[in-house]
Amino acid sequence: GGGPMSREEKQKLGNQVLEMFDHAYGNYMEHAYPADELMPLTCRGRVRGQEPSRGDVDDALGKFSLTLIDSLDTLVVLNKTKEFEEAVRKVLRDVNLDNDVVVSVFETNIRVLGGLLGGHSLAIMLKEKGEHMQWYNDELLQMAKQLGYKLLPAFNTTSGLPYPRINLKFGIRKPEARTGTETDTCTACAGTLILEFAALSRFTGATIFEEYARKALDFLWEKRQRSSNLVGVTINIHTGDWVRKDSGVGAGIDSYYEYLLKAYVLLGDDSFLERFNTHYDAIMRYISQPPLLLDVHIHKPMLNARTWMDALLAFFPGLQVLKGDIRPAIETHEMLYQVIKKHNFLPEAFTTDFRVHWAQHPLRPEFAESTYFLYKATGDPYYLEVGKTLIENLNKYARVPCGFAAMKDVRTGSHEDRMDSFFLAEMFKYLYLLFADKEDIIFDIEDYIFTTEAHLLPLWLSTTNQSISKKNTTSEYTELDDSNFDWTCPNTQILFPNDPLYAQSIREPLKNVVDKSCPRGISRVEESFRSGAKPPLRARDFMATNPEHLEILKKMGVSLIHLKDGRVQLIQHAIQAASSVDAEDGLRFMQEMIELSSQQQKEQQLPPRAVQIVSHPFFGRVVLTAGPAQFGLDLSKHKETRGFVASSKPYNGCSELTNPEAVMGKIALIQRGQCMFAEKARNIQNAGAIGGIVIDDNEGSSSDTAPLFQMAGDGKDTDDIKIPMLFLFSKEGSIILDAIREYEEVEVLLSDKAKDRAAILKGKMIPSYIINSNPEMENEEQPSSENDSQNQSAEQIISISQAVDLVDQESPEESSLNSYPESSSPADSDDAASLSPSEQTSNPTEDHETTSLDGECTDLDDQLQEQSETEEDSNPNVSWGKKVQPIDSILADWNEDIEAFEMMEKDEL
Repeated sequence: GGGPMSREEKQKLGNQVLEMFDHAYGNYMEHAYPADELMPLTCRGRVRGQEPSRGDVDDALGKFSLTLIDSLDTLVVLNKTKEFEEAVRKVLRDVNLDNDVVVSVFETNIRVLGGLLGGHSLAIMLKEKGEHMQWYNDELLQMAKQLGYKLLPAFNTTSGLPYPRINLKFGIRKPEARTGTETDTCTACAGTLILEFAALSRFTGATIFEEYARKALDFLWEKRQRSSNLVGVTINIHTGDWVRKDSGVGAGIDSYYEYLLKAYVLLGDDSFLERFNTHYDAIMRYISQPPLLLDVHIHKPMLNARTWMDALLAFFPGLQVLKGDIRPAIETHEMLYQVIKKHNFLPEAFTTDFRVHWAQHPLRPEFAESTYFLYKATGDPYYLEVGKTLIENLNKYARVPCGFAAMKDVRTGSHEDRMDSFFLAEMFKYLYLLFADKEDIIFDIEDYIFTTEAHLLPLWLSTTNQSISKKNTTSEYTELDDSNFDWTCPNTQILFPNDPLYAQSIREPLKNVVDKSCPRGISRVEESFRSGAKPPLRARDFMATNPEHLEILKKMGVSLIHLKDGRVQLIQHAIQAASSVDAEDGLRFMQEMIELSSQQQKEQQLPPRAVQIVSHPFFGRVVLTAGPAQFGLDLSKHKETRGFVASSKPYNGCSELTNPEAVMGKIALIQRGQCMFAEKARNIQNAGAIGGIVIDDNEGSSSDTAPLFQMAGDGKDTDDIKIPMLFLFSKEGSIILDAIREYEEVEVLLSDKAKDRAAILKGKMIPSYIINSNPEMENEEQPSSENDSQNQSAEQIISISQAVDLVDQESPEESSLNSYPESSSPADSDDAASLSPSEQTSNPTEDHETTSLDGECTDLDDQLQEQSETEEDSNPNVSWGKKVQPIDSILADWNEDIEAFEMMEKDEL
């Protein structure tokens, strides 16, 4: 928007980034160091083994002061050379790399090895300049080498692909290593080593590191699916078989592609560019469906593997800029920016029609990275405005008194007690560079390449210690059409004149893609069908009462069985399809059905609620994730309840309160246990409380590690309970209890979505950075439940739901009972998905068509919201989590069927 940004405003924003970095780094150093990470809500360090385990997410922590090492080169980029010098001394003095801890090889490589090498690269640069670091004698490099040797045993496999985890002290093989039994790793995990390992070899002259990293990359290249030239997400490290055969550019694969292109740039080896170009051609052919990037099956790349995208693919526009393919970069980036404008942050995953799929956001930097590269490429001031929005949102929604907290749920605005090291390593680096002029940075950033963790490696390494002969493997590539490829680094001057209007013309048609989008199927399908043929039936359009639809199902080999209890069961036999294309459609239809079910089942779970601390010194900056109750005031219908908190006596709230005067007109705090939730609610209501917060009695429980649940009623009529009741796990509860100890008067806001700070702070004197511009929060859709641990390698991403839920679209006149299928039961050994009518009567005037014929959109979100509310009201005792039978058996058959189907017409490797 608008004209160019003035130098003053750019400088002001650059300074704001510096202030934010100080807030994050200062709090880490003050409250967390030497721990690996800061927990910004509880204001202490996260020490592995002392906090409840978060599964794979914790594999990044190795008791090696991770955040400090990850932040080293950021300090220099932000011009904080004194702090850098101090930080390096601390690392050399305090950090121990020899702990008995099992860590992720991938995370340790990109964050710790990369951090040490980036620190070393800038230390020698500063030393050469002659002012700082004169005492420095390659000490960080020696540490990096020590760490490199600790990671090497992971490569002791026949394939040369590394084990995903290693014990820093005991390696792989020893019994006390507690690792070495894994069979699978993700493609990114094995393919994101070459930059750090080659740099280590080039800096030290020890060639072994680069050799091992190359061997892993060579193996992945050999194992690509030869007919599509795509790679899967997960691979068996012993056999090289693909374990997960879906392919995209997000979680699990992302940085493999990035490192092929950057390995060419850093090492000057043509074979890496050839490989990258081959993959890139396949990505643009199958996965890129502008502005979307959608996962496909590697053996059947016309078959979409998923109806949602994950946040990690936000790095891809930045990589496309590096390649010189600017148009699709602008398109994808613009689509992502609109999702951000809708939710303030990019949700961890979102559907093709831009609804939230997983609601958390761990302050990921990939979008900021792409924004920086697009600005460098186009010079379009629009990207400065994008950066400004990112800064405002971070300050408005993620900033807490003790740092910046990840979002637990972008829809309620609630926080998670984590601030990952990549936030300091990458986010501030890219945001600062976006607004900095050349003279604001003490060295030439163009002389360095960014690793995937934004660590800086000098480009002069390409001519140092080149012990490895460059093979020219072009002969293998005869089948490729060379005209697609530019075998050199793009010359930015020729490729895109620095013309902002060019970028604007590409963005323009995408302006309303998020807000105006009808829930959509996937455009790919139309292409793959001979012109004139009708596109195949989409799961979301399917109606069990439509004879034409039943015909199509039959053609796809899907049969429909009416069960005695009124449910409908779908079964697919690929062998009975009219043709292989039809069988493929059937497969996709069944998969969409399961996908749809998981989506809609999630949307029917009650969303989390927010407890926001609004009194001094929090001012609404801390938002705790709370579980709702199935009784009492429904916060989604009534604005919010605000009041001071007070502990009830007895603390369990199971008998008449002995301190009614203390809780009168306040929000009562009660402990979980010893009686029913409803009983507690009645006791505090009788004492005059205006709301209640139940705090878990299970020491150490936290919404970071336990799934939220709703407090159920006691089976009796609970209409007499009029006050809102929320549930907090013990960790979140203790944040409030600690606040009471420290500040006595603590005021909170109970709501379904955190309120804007400006609204909370009318008339109070507070620091300006807490209130920025405040666009009105728009009303957003009915949230879905969390998918618990999502980590970068995302190996366990797909958890197909427990229910198949379809909106059975009858015409409104026909019937007032819409069938919302709700549980599925295993059939024989084929895919099965069952649908059943529910107890709920829907409003007969409500049209459940997702897309009406004239192309207008009906808002599916509102319908689901209404549907969800109707069910809650009519049946307060339903606990959504337990209502459905698990379908593991279906899932197993399902996978088997896919395998069999792929084997049937397998393109032989």
